[in-house]
Amino acid sequence: MSKKNSIKFSIIRGAAALGIGLLVAFLLIFFGSEGATLGEKFSSSLEAMREMLISPLFRKNGSFSLKNLSDVLAGMIPILFTGLATCIMFAANQFNLGAEGGIMLGAFVSSLVAIYVKLPGPLLIVAAVLLGALASALVMLIPAVLKARLGVSEMVNSLMLNYVIMYLVNYLMKAHLADTSKGITQTFPFQDNALIPQMIDNGSRLSWGFVVGIVMVILCWFFMYRTRWGYGIRMTGINQPFVMYSGMSVTVIIILCQVMGGFLAGMGGGIEILGRYNVYNWSALPGYGWTGITVAILAGNNPIFVPLAAFFMSYLTKGCMLMSTNADVPSQLISIIQAVIFIFFAAQQFLSGYRQKLVIRSAKEELAGNGAGEEVRK
Repeated sequence: MSKKNSIKFSIIRGAAALGIGLLVAFLLIFFGSEGATLGEKFSSSLEAMREMLISPLFRKNGSFSLKNLSDVLAGMIPILFTGLATCIMFAANQFNLGAEGGIMLGAFVSSLVAIYVKLPGPLLIVAAVLLGALASALVMLIPAVLKARLGVSEMVNSLMLNYVIMYLVNYLMKAHLADTSKGITQTFPFQDNALIPQMIDNGSRLSWGFVVGIVMVILCWFFMYRTRWGYGIRMTGINQPFVMYSGMSVTVIIILCQVMGGFLAGMGGGIEILGRYNVYNWSALPGYGWTGITVAILAGNNPIFVPLAAFFMSYLTKGCMLMSTNADVPSQLISIIQAVIFIFFAAQQFLSGYRQKLVIRSAKEELAGNGAGEEVRK
């Protein structure tokens, strides 16, 4: 299939999966809505969908809401990083699910640095985020080395590792690090110079971490599509024997992509905690890693499309929150939409007939082009 038709198929397939997800959401709202007649139920369902799809940008009077847009952009920050982490790991056909634990560990370690390490100015922010990222990268060595050396499933291994991280962090918090003067389990406050500055002072908590996320998107795309090791990662996911015969070490690539994923997830955790909080108080896995999987699938494991996918997921999350507040529909509906999108993206036969038509069309166009070239040479 030509590159043009391949992009066309990806866009249509993605739009179809999103459309089906929204249709399922509408039907669930319709059957669960209150109303004496079908017309009333349909009207209330449309109002709920309007809250979900339009309210994140526009108020009921039609005016643009900068605050809501800032909330959406702020919500993108953690899933930008987990989406990038998952993209790199999935591109090598390594189904590591450790971004969820990685972002929690990165946030925890960054918080400790922000509380106890004395460094001047913004140097403390840099040190806290990098140490959180390194901690997550080191932990991700566990499933990476076990997969590369012993063939242990990285999916099962990383999934269990998420809960090991969560319970270990909770133990350290409750036994040693919590501020016992507070009514909830939380750390002592971060130092003032450890807080990432806000881009807009409107209560949205949109920090300059958003810019760092966009920079990392560009760097990850460059690494994946313009470097030898990025090529090796992508080829490992497509044809591992080819990589072996070309002289590159598959073992190193398997470890590299998972460690990079851990580093990005940990960086996202550090930026999220220092940009939106002044204490660490996470007691459960935050869910950003699971959303990052959906973001990576929507982006087709291409880092350059991660911001669009992250914006869409953050937009839907904000819309579901507004819908829950103004239309009395549970905000958990976003989880159902994510599940439907995941199912249709993961289904290999979804729109396979249309893909086959595009392949045939591309072949005919190539043959026609070769024929025209032969005529010119004659």
